[in-house]
Amino acid sequence: MIIRSVFELRLDFSPGLNRVRAREHWRWLPIVLAISLLPGISRGQITPGSAASQPSVPTSTLPPVVPGASSNVGVSAPAGYILTANDQVAVEVFGEDDLRTNGRLNGEGNLSVPLLGSIRLAGLTLTQAASKLTELYSRDYLVSPKVNVMLIGYAKRRFSVLGQVNRPGSYEMPDGSPGGIDLLEAIAMAGGYTRIAAPERVNVRRHPATGNDQIFKVNAKRFTKGSGGSFLVEPGDTVTVGESIF
Repeated sequence: MIIRSVFELRLDFSPGLNRVRAREHWRWLPIVLAISLLPGISRGQITPGSAASQPSVPTSTLPPVVPGASSNVGVSAPAGYILTANDQVAVEVFGEDDLRTNGRLNGEGNLSVPLLGSIRLAGLTLTQAASKLTELYSRDYLVSPKVNVMLIGYAKRRFSVLGQVNRPGSYEMPDGSPGGIDLLEAIAMAGGYTRIAAPERVNVRRHPATGNDQIFKVNAKRFTKGSGGSFLVEPGDTVTVGESIF
């Protein structure tokens, strides 16, 4: 102990020197006593890694814990978007984690849903799909269920660009434009015009679900000049850029 060292006087053969040393020790005694009474100074009171030696972290800086947060991240679907085959959706039932599902509608537009089986959702908006599942769950399984349907990914919608472009082939519609893209954007995705392309001679063939194919003759050159107007290339369209005759 620190106090003990005050009283352990070293003796030598000179009585006068001993008296001087004793007076020096007694003069420091009040200071030593004050230090020894401070908390956390004595040996063994603070150990490495103890809770007292660790800096405290304010609870306000810790991230909030949200129980049951969903990991599904939906895409921004246009208002009134109609679900189609191969769209990917997530279905959540509030308070029923076992009923969560995430999948693509099959070729017939159906989704396999827990307890309900295969349910057709194609042709419905997200709100209508949620209402349909709410009705089916409340009919036989749940009391006042709250169902949410989110669009996770669009079906793969493709179009083709052929003729006088640098990279002719088939392309996917961007996720942000499921209903179609501008003709000039479609041509840009195909690498742009070749040196002998004729932008004023572009044909677009469309395959409607019902009826015969439609062919549109488009003068894309006037769009380039900024005179206004545009043409929307829809999923399934085939764009053919003609060749200059000169």
